[in-house]
Amino acid sequence: MTKEQYIESLREMDLKVYLFGELIDNPVDHPVIRPSLNSIAMTYELAQKDEYKDVMTAKSHLTGEVVNRFCHIHQSTEDLKNKVKMQRLVGQKTASCFQRCVGMDAFNAVYSTTYEIDKECGTKYHENFKKYMKYVQDNDLTVDGAMTDPKGDRSLSPSKQEDPDMFLRIVERREDGIVVRGAKAHQTGALNSHEHLVMPTIAMREDDKDYAVSFAVPSDADGVIMVYGRQSCDARKLEEGADIDLGNSEFGGHEALVIFDDVFVPNDRIFLCGEYQFAGMLVERFAGYHRQSYGGCKVGVGDVLIGAAALAAEYNGVPKASHIKDKLIEMTHLNETLYCCGIACSSEGHETMSGNYEIDLLLANICKQNVTRYPYEIARLAEDIAGGLMVTLPSEKDFNHPEIGEYMKKYFKAKSGVATENRMRILRLVENLTLGTAAVGYRTESMHGAGSPQAQRIMIARQGNIEGKKELAKKIAKIDETKNK
Repeated sequence: MTKEQYIESLREMDLKVYLFGELIDNPVDHPVIRPSLNSIAMTYELAQKDEYKDVMTAKSHLTGEVVNRFCHIHQSTEDLKNKVKMQRLVGQKTASCFQRCVGMDAFNAVYSTTYEIDKECGTKYHENFKKYMKYVQDNDLTVDGAMTDPKGDRSLSPSKQEDPDMFLRIVERREDGIVVRGAKAHQTGALNSHEHLVMPTIAMREDDKDYAVSFAVPSDADGVIMVYGRQSCDARKLEEGADIDLGNSEFGGHEALVIFDDVFVPNDRIFLCGEYQFAGMLVERFAGYHRQSYGGCKVGVGDVLIGAAALAAEYNGVPKASHIKDKLIEMTHLNETLYCCGIACSSEGHETMSGNYEIDLLLANICKQNVTRYPYEIARLAEDIAGGLMVTLPSEKDFNHPEIGEYMKKYFKAKSGVATENRMRILRLVENLTLGTAAVGYRTESMHGAGSPQAQRIMIARQGNIEGKKELAKKIAKIDETKNK
């Protein structure tokens, strides 16, 4: 699809969206929501440009047609690397979360997992999913990969919760499909997605088999309700004539609670239905792909933040100060280290039983563990360089006021030859990326997106092969364990 076709395709949907306590008639043009939609639209726009087609598109192994890479099933390590390069590119173009990565990562995790379920259980989930993927690719759909449940009491399994709906579950099995109830929280880009692809959020036991479910439904299916999540400074978008104060006026990201109030799922859109022993595999694979993603998207946004900090220093007249140059070097070092991790886990990827390619899980978790730290330091250094005015700057309405506007332009001017408005714009951009609405797509999301830091440490412990490393040390040290007896 083109950018324009994507926007119109959402207009045709009957989405049930709540924002600030109100049911929204037209989510597509709502001033709070629209910047996030623009970010996804960029993924369509870039795929139309010849100079980006190598990273933005790929040849489908299912149809033989060229598809948007966000709808692609990875067929090589080169595909995995191009995914990261694509994410960095879109991050650079939007300076925000462009929301489409979650669905892409879900596609690849569900693809390989359904193949292995069918192989062991004799089910038809993989055929269901291949049919679904052809539909997604043919129509170039944006799909919300929905994994995170509200969870309730984290010390209890899904089936032991006081409220059984704290994890999404099957409440009815019918001849023609299933009925599900529950919710998925923190859903990136849900309002801008054509479909929701649901997965379990944790490994399951037999008692939890009703919660071991994966399926896809349209975003406007009966019983699907979406509630937009608040972000810092989001009300600025509602101010009349808001522009400079937004920092990033055109692009943004969003999260939502997606409620499934007894939603019917037909049989051909079910990809897991009670095979609890495979829930953990699906979770682990999705998490690995999504942790790889952060080595691309956060790096692209980081490129913009580094540039904004450098401009702030230039406008302040201190670009040659040694401590400024050193801070910019450190920001670049941290940002490129994240990119190295994304490329490394891609380069070390391998073919799955189903034929698609999976990243190296250990290196993907190392990538995301670094992402929980480095963007915070990059943001801190950007705030340091920008200065205190970033958070004390008066409103643009004061700058445009007939009486005090000239005082604003006079007293907030810095380097000669630089318009006060331009200085104001770059400071608002730094604020937006580190503290404002974009923080959900950069700083704060770097901590909890694709799992909290502890989730990666658990996987690092599992994948780190400490026993194998001990054997290496024993051999080098000539350890004879018979002497211990």
